[in-house]
Amino acid sequence: MKQRLQFFAKAPDLLKQVQALNKAVDECGLEHSLLHLVKLRASQINGCSFCVDMHSKEALRDGDTQQRLFLVAAWKESPLFTERERAAFAYTEAVTLISNAGVPDALYEATLKHFSEEELVKLSVAIGMINVWNRLCVPFHALHPVSAQKAA
Repeated sequence: MKQRLQFFAKAPDLLKQVQALNKAVDECGLEHSLLHLVKLRASQINGCSFCVDMHSKEALRDGDTQQRLFLVAAWKESPLFTERERAAFAYTEAVTLISNAGVPDALYEATLKHFSEEELVKLSVAIGMINVWNRLCVPFHALHPVSAQKAA
């Protein structure tokens, strides 16, 4: 697969604003470990290899385990995640796939058991932010780094 275009180069002023919002999300006060997991899960759903690669590496760098990262895609069946993380995953899936059923009242209420209203706004913006990146990387085929020993 070949990258279609370098979207940063084609709209640098706009992408600077996207980066500024991304920085604000990263500094919003939600746990970095949680943000990594949310970004990873949304990127898996959206099929964004660039973001899956990046957020997996960032999570490892910040102390998460390979096993937990391998199991993000199967979080419902794994006991490795906290109740707060599980609530974030369920909410992330609903918001990322919002055209399916929106965010049902039961899910909204369940999420509020683990997040304050302020945190839920921050989580929603974080999910929106990673979805923006996914919607840039996927259509333009942003390529994740590939080692010299890549598979044939």
